[in-house]
Amino acid sequence: MPETLPATGILVLADGTAIRGRGFGAQGVAVGEVCFNTAMTGYQEVMTDPSYAAQIIAFTFPHIGNVGVNPEDIEATNPHAVGCIVREDVTAPSNWRSNGGFDAWMKLNGRIGLAGVDTRALTRRIRELGPPNAVIAHRADGQFDVDELVALARDWPGLEGTDLAKPVTTLQTYPWNDGLWKLGEGYATESAKAGGPRVVAIDYGLKRNILRNLIDAGANVTVVPATASYDDIMAHDPQGLFLSNGPGDPAATGEYAVPVIRKWLDTGKPLFGICLGHQLLGLAVGARTVKMHQGHRGANHPVKRLSDGRVEITSMNHGFAVERESLPANARETHVSLFDGSNCGFELTDTSAFSVQYHPEASPGPQDSHYLFERFVGEIG
Repeated sequence: MPETLPATGILVLADGTAIRGRGFGAQGVAVGEVCFNTAMTGYQEVMTDPSYAAQIIAFTFPHIGNVGVNPEDIEATNPHAVGCIVREDVTAPSNWRSNGGFDAWMKLNGRIGLAGVDTRALTRRIRELGPPNAVIAHRADGQFDVDELVALARDWPGLEGTDLAKPVTTLQTYPWNDGLWKLGEGYATESAKAGGPRVVAIDYGLKRNILRNLIDAGANVTVVPATASYDDIMAHDPQGLFLSNGPGDPAATGEYAVPVIRKWLDTGKPLFGICLGHQLLGLAVGARTVKMHQGHRGANHPVKRLSDGRVEITSMNHGFAVERESLPANARETHVSLFDGSNCGFELTDTSAFSVQYHPEASPGPQDSHYLFERFVGEIG
């Protein structure tokens, strides 16, 4: 029989529950909200998605890390999830694109992993009780002060009421030129069309593949920080505005983002929002956002498009949602979740503005919704 590895890691929930396992990656202690992700691929993209800031991800797929890591499959310069929980131990990579192991990558980037956990039981708990605040810890000697970790989890304020866009946004404005990835070629470079529609993308925690899809659709893209003023944006003479995904409570980020969005809407120029950007557009037109019981996170979420009844299989990552009942009369619902019926998209009937709750750029996930980028750029033209 194989030797059982010692318990060198632990997950401690705010209610005092302690779940022991085998630590990997960096040693240390990190606090965050535990959520589960149902994607079968793309753990590297998930870990580097800024929308996962301050979250600990429990992967429901058991074999995480088996294809290793590579520099192409990242959505931001650094990982933003504080840690991850997996069922099986991370094995040596087995994939032709790999140039390193997941364990070493986690260690290099200061992220804590916990293996050997019954992730099905943890997922059921989150589904029933909601995502808990928790501490994930890893020590080589396996010695933990559980009471101290419980107190740390209880004292953490959580995501509700917290603006996390400012900590993850870019600190400077920059142009983006890279296009989509192709087998054997990598990412297209210098593919921005100089004569294409000028789009300013506000970075509330954006994923790189969103920008690549905008480029592929023909846009000329400039990225600005989450805190950019209306005048900062207009200095680039944009013809369209993109509102990115991002972490945290949209109501908190909306304190400085909503006034800018409202001024843009007054121009009548096209606007497109994704995830947090969708929620911020909702707030800008007078709707409300609410924290969901468990959220949606995965690469297999069915969404119904109300215009023709077609179903898109989508990638999702959000813990807040726009409350349908609060949408104003000039906001027409366009997409709904087939899991729980929650709002997944709307458009304004009196101006060229629309948004979706899910991630049409995928990475990871299906590409059913890439057409939205073409729609946005087409409306500018």
